[in-house]
Amino acid sequence: MPNQKHKYRRAYAHPVVKPVLTCYLVLASLVGAFGSSFLYGYNLSVVNAPSVYIKSFFNETWRRRYDYPMDNGTLTLLWSVTVSVFACGGLVGALIVVPLVKRLGRKGTLLLNNAFAVVASVLMALSEIASSFEMLILGRFVVGIDAGIALTALPMYLGEISPKQIRGSLGQVTAIFICCGVFSGQVLGLPELLGKESTWPILFGVIVVPALTQLAILPFLPESPRFLLLEKQDTKRAEKAYQIFLGKGDVSEEIKEVQEEKKAQTNIQITSVLDLLRNRTARWQLITVIIIMACYQLCGLNAIWFYTNSIFTEVGFKKETIPYITLSTGGIEIVAAVISGLVVERLGRRPLLIGGFSSMAVFFGMLTVSLNLQKTVLWMPYVSIICILGVIASFCIGPGGIPFILTGELFQQSDRPAAFLVAGSVNWISNFIVGLVFPFIQEGLQTFCFLVFAGTCLGCAIYLYFILPETKCKTFAEINQSFARINKISHLEVKADQLCKTEGNEFMNGEIEVLELVNEHKKTDNEYLKTEPL
Repeated sequence: MPNQKHKYRRAYAHPVVKPVLTCYLVLASLVGAFGSSFLYGYNLSVVNAPSVYIKSFFNETWRRRYDYPMDNGTLTLLWSVTVSVFACGGLVGALIVVPLVKRLGRKGTLLLNNAFAVVASVLMALSEIASSFEMLILGRFVVGIDAGIALTALPMYLGEISPKQIRGSLGQVTAIFICCGVFSGQVLGLPELLGKESTWPILFGVIVVPALTQLAILPFLPESPRFLLLEKQDTKRAEKAYQIFLGKGDVSEEIKEVQEEKKAQTNIQITSVLDLLRNRTARWQLITVIIIMACYQLCGLNAIWFYTNSIFTEVGFKKETIPYITLSTGGIEIVAAVISGLVVERLGRRPLLIGGFSSMAVFFGMLTVSLNLQKTVLWMPYVSIICILGVIASFCIGPGGIPFILTGELFQQSDRPAAFLVAGSVNWISNFIVGLVFPFIQEGLQTFCFLVFAGTCLGCAIYLYFILPETKCKTFAEINQSFARINKISHLEVKADQLCKTEGNEFMNGEIEVLELVNEHKKTDNEYLKTEPL
């Protein structure tokens, strides 16, 4: 009978409320992603198809200026800079985004970010007419800044406007549009479209379309209500924003939930990166985000593209048909990302991440075997193709989008900008390292290089299995409390830490009282830590 009583009490305390996916939530996620993460994916793939024509443009421009052709070493250097400067711009964008989201808000930052996309579009589209490869390189750097800002501001915006029951699904829109961007770059780069000598500059100029689309629509959508309430203390606008996004007049529950967090953070200052690194209550959240974002780039997906064409050739496909067959990989990415968005609230973030990294490790192991046997076993190249598609699907189902969702979920409002700065920096630095180191790994290990990536994926999966709690359908405060045990702090110490940050210098006079309060309840807290599950 007592058990039945507790059962009813739990059911009453946590009623299941089915959220409504309103047209404004859909519009905000689609428009936000189209002008942000879509451009990131597009600029990742757009340089591949016209590479021959771009190198010819470099050489011809050099010859006109100096009356002699460019040597191969200089050409290789310029091409490498053109490709890798995108990641350098991304790092700059990740570093400058914190003051932007603090001053302008999430929506305001996304709107301002379109200026970088427009400037980059003009620079790259006019580079051939101006006979200036410097304009192309500068444009790649500027659009990299756009991507660095977008991959922070967009997940932050989507995470803060979404009801907790569908926060993961809407957050996965970021990954879906990255995949759509990659696929669009592949399609437009076909010779029948823009991937030819006379039209390759237009390939880079079309990025202005998503930017202008976002500029035209996003101003009519509300700012993040959490930003308005917690950082601007504007209750009236926050309430109005919730009513628009949720499609209902009574948003008292949502306001109450944020108000509870606001009580713990009244007058709190946005945390700096240094303060975040020192914060015990966020230590393992930060470590988790760093590991996930590093593995997002170091998991070996970029290495897959290196072998795709050669494997398709081994199977017997003609060289001129391979670009069209490669489109299947882009299609697999989109389908897998959409499936992830549909099931992430049903299965949770944790199983998709662990399963995705584990599956990648398995497929990488199988790919290593198949690549070493495909010259001796007739049907082995087909196994290699299955493994390639398996790696891509596994990545997009979990690791491809969920890291951006988790970065927004694992931290409180005050810590979130600094956390995104750290995550974005790790992401872009890892991206640069992959581009720099992978050619040497490939040259030294040949097909066995995939074992390195298999080990990376397996190690990340093991870490997540033991450390990461599930975050679906939880408030930000509940998620923060889930880490209390692994951070080796009690719930009272969490509150004391928040209070310390809230009152600043005024709290110093009462600091001893708080410490005494914590010690007074030490016995109770020890029992709490023993029973609180990961």
